Amino acid sequence: MRVVFWNIRHGGGLRTAAIARQIEAWAADAVALCEFRGTPPSCELAGALAGLGLTYQATTADRARPSLNALLLASRWPLRRLRVAAAPREPCRWLLARVEAPEPLAVGVMHVPNRVSGRKYPYLDAVLRAARRAWPGPAVFLGDTNSGRIGLDEEVPGFNRVEDGWMRGLDEAGWADAFRRLRPTARAYTWYSPNGRNGFRIDQAFLNPALQPQLRAFRYDWGRRATSTRRAISDHAAMVLDLAG
Repeated sequence: MRVVFWNIRHGGGLRTAAIARQIEAWAADAVALCEFRGTPPSCELAGALAGLGLTYQATTADRARPSLNALLLASRWPLRRLRVAAAPREPCRWLLARVEAPEPLAVGVMHVPNRVSGRKYPYLDAVLRAARRAWPGPAVFLGDTNSGRIGLDEEVPGFNRVEDGWMRGLDEAGWADAFRRLRPTARAYTWYSPNGRNGFRIDQAFLNPALQPQLRAFRYDWGRRATSTRRAISDHAAMVLDLAG
């Protein structure tokens, strides 16, 4: 089973077709998109994914505020939305569903707010509370966390003790950072500051103990270059997870 997460930037815009082609090239069985919106380009992208066989879809897009950044989860298998009392109270930035694949999987998709919003730390606390509850089977929390480990996931200082502590807390709760499970000390950056051009690894996938034995491969992938501008399709690298089953 291949699971892809990607922050597609501002709903996709004119890059929608290129995003769909890239997802097709990855041959994903389930795709989670961040900064998906209720705008026409995002809706067209959802339709394109359905045409690729990812017909079961759930989104947090707000019809009343279509330009608001939200999430989309699309799968080859039916989805069942899940509710967890401890989960973040961010209706557009948290999506939890069970993928009814031959080997069922709970997927929590997240887009953690920035510090300036004042909502970041309560969100991180809620994710950690959700991770500490009892999970009946395999589960993954993945997304754009705007967080990382001090000195390991940053080219220049950018993360603080709260964000570093949150990453450590997930590990202590038994949720393994998929990248670090395979490459404990490797350097990889998933987003670059537009001002300093410094890199940070702010996109992560965390596997609960029941899912960790199923991890076969993990990589960050910037995808193909956009043919018109020769730039990456998004300002974030995607995560590509290969799981047994």
